[in-house]
Amino acid sequence: MPEVFQKGTLYLCPTPIGNLEDITYRTVRCLREADLIAAEDTRHTKQLLMAYDIDTPLTSYHEHNKAEKGPQLIEKLKDGLMIALVSDAGMPAICDPGSDMVRLALAENLPIVPLPGANAGLTGLIASGMDTTRFTFVGFLPKTQKHRLPALQSVEAYEGTLIFYEAPHRIRQVLGEMQEVLGDRKAVLCRELTKRYEQYLHGHLSDLQAALSEQGTRGEFVILVEGMTKTAEEANPENVDYAALVRELMEQGIAKKEAVRTVARRCGVPKRSVYQAALSL
Repeated sequence: MPEVFQKGTLYLCPTPIGNLEDITYRTVRCLREADLIAAEDTRHTKQLLMAYDIDTPLTSYHEHNKAEKGPQLIEKLKDGLMIALVSDAGMPAICDPGSDMVRLALAENLPIVPLPGANAGLTGLIASGMDTTRFTFVGFLPKTQKHRLPALQSVEAYEGTLIFYEAPHRIRQVLGEMQEVLGDRKAVLCRELTKRYEQYLHGHLSDLQAALSEQGTRGEFVILVEGMTKTAEEANPENVDYAALVRELMEQGIAKKEAVRTVARRCGVPKRSVYQAALSL
């Protein structure tokens, strides 16, 4: 028996992350039967609806109007409307204001039904060759370096694959900061997933930076970075004297913090390993 969609219910409908065919029959039918579709960008969502001959009314719900629009949508749900919430691409409520809408609905004890579908992070992960038994979704890092570095430091010791999203205009700088904080770890860069020019770049963080220097940074990116899996001793099999290297830089007038960061980058090891070795200085 076909599912009977319920009135007064908020449906979370995933949309394709690139290829328009990556949508489920259930989602298409939900979008058709909804009384209203709440979308981040109505112009973008309209293209999807046209592809599947869906004429359900659209309304905008995004980061800049959610404080006003959210309560209005809640009232419509209370009045018995069936509302489908979509993001521009992928699962709603992942790195978008849909999460705020979910909290509003929960606070009012309104029913919420999530539909499964496309997700860029997991799509990239399963084809990357990276560890899939344990992983941490980090998403978008802060926009400024001042806040990005502490965010990277907070996940430095995580085991399992780290999953990041990043915009093309920041990708090269972010990869450099990742190498600086995490060390030159193995990583995979996924570009334009499910689209015509889908691409996977494998190597270390330094290799990915070099590759982007040659080919440019167009497209949307998922960055997969190897988690912390080695102890300080295992990461330094040749017993490099990190403290001596830090002392040498400090004698040249470089501050200790910067010296630790430089040694970690040059040796391709986590900054924490160098810091522990240099505590006596």
